[in-house]
Amino acid sequence: MHILIAEDDAPVANFLSMGLSAEHYSVRVAADGREILGMAEQGPCDLLILDLNMPGVSGMDALRQVRAARPHLPVLILTGSARVEDRVDGLNSGADDYLTKPFAFSELLARVRALLRRSSLPFEPVLHNRDLELDRVGHLVRRNGRAIELTPKEFALLEYLMLNAGRNVSRSHIIHHVWKLSSDTMTNVVDVYINYLRKKIDANAPERLIHTVRGAGYRIGSEPRGEQGPGKH
Repeated sequence: MHILIAEDDAPVANFLSMGLSAEHYSVRVAADGREILGMAEQGPCDLLILDLNMPGVSGMDALRQVRAARPHLPVLILTGSARVEDRVDGLNSGADDYLTKPFAFSELLARVRALLRRSSLPFEPVLHNRDLELDRVGHLVRRNGRAIELTPKEFALLEYLMLNAGRNVSRSHIIHHVWKLSSDTMTNVVDVYINYLRKKIDANAPERLIHTVRGAGYRIGSEPRGEQGPGKH
């Protein structure tokens, strides 16, 4: 696996390069924001680790360029900024994960492995569940042929549920994979967005697809037997 590290701090870049090389990854380093896109396109690259504070071209601008050129390349932002606004901006601009400095190398390695594992799975451009269709490339959702308009976060939540169709997914897992946060303090937000989805996906439909599983979270697809929460949603 080939990893591109975009980091202008030489000691940090050297630490990452040596650590990841010891784990048998092939590593290249870009020290200037202007180098990132060319290196991501010209050589083999399975993952980009990106510092936002880059000279030449800002890390955020480089991220947008990379995402436009390589929409499925996993990107892990690694930065000293802990501001929520920066994290949200980075994720909205196309990053897949976000880690702040200082960090434990073991955590970074775990995140790298998770991103590479996820990217190695076959990409399905269109997901189906019963009469529900989600186009991951065109960002379109239809149920029984009827177009459904979703916000970006509603779309991401529905996509995650459909990728795990038939399985129970907990609120904490949804927070981690959809909101890219590790804290459980926002799990009530999941309930709010699930209700938004239900009003758009299940309203006036002959069959409910989004179900609450008591003590386990949510699932999409067939109704869980004897596990549904109040209201049998």
